[in-house]
Amino acid sequence: MTALPTVAILAGGLGTRLGALVRETPKPLLVVAGRPFVAWQLQLLARHGARRVVLCVGYRGELIERAVGDGSRYGVEVRYAYDPPELAGTAGALRAALPLLGEAFQVLYGDTYLRVDYRAVQEAWRESGLPALMTVLRNDGRWDASNALYRDGRVIRYDKRSPSPDMRWIDYGLGVLTPRALELTGDTPDLPEAYHRLAEAGLLAGYEASERFYEIGTPESLAEVEAFLRGLGSERRASRGVTRA
Repeated sequence: MTALPTVAILAGGLGTRLGALVRETPKPLLVVAGRPFVAWQLQLLARHGARRVVLCVGYRGELIERAVGDGSRYGVEVRYAYDPPELAGTAGALRAALPLLGEAFQVLYGDTYLRVDYRAVQEAWRESGLPALMTVLRNDGRWDASNALYRDGRVIRYDKRSPSPDMRWIDYGLGVLTPRALELTGDTPDLPEAYHRLAEAGLLAGYEASERFYEIGTPESLAEVEAFLRGLGSERRASRGVTRA
């Protein structure tokens, strides 16, 4: 069975689209279905075999560290990498965290809940022999603008800013990266641009997810995730024979 490497969660953003909801509270600590969103993420990762997580934090990161601690209550070991004083973007945040991440690591965003086979993603990366992998979902414009062209286990093209009509897939929000991949993309500050450059160079493997992604980036999507996770919690209680009065 393929072991999961360290998982990096990019949790340093301001979350400006959420307005007043994040004025005092960083997005990962927003209470969703009765618990901080980051707790849902960490417990999901633990169920899929993750053992080490690095939270890349910036905005009010000390509040996240205080709330999550060492991660033991969620079944994982959590460490923290604070964004540099100068805002370096998501790729820059990963570069700053490299001493904690190892030779290969999975990366996801701090506002996403992704029900995917994380071990299968890792195995697909290992078999590809490439320095990076992006997980994609067949989208056809359904969840957001499709931005990736995927074929035969590779992301042929990826362009978040100027997608072309033949792009039927979308970046799922989960990848596998190596220090080499970040080195090859120069000093680009943002992860989407790094993926774009890797795809152009023929160095970006792909894995196709089958279940949709959930994210809390806007008030509307936050409400959707709230409903989904409440339903998920009810299913689990029912499976354990717990009933409500």
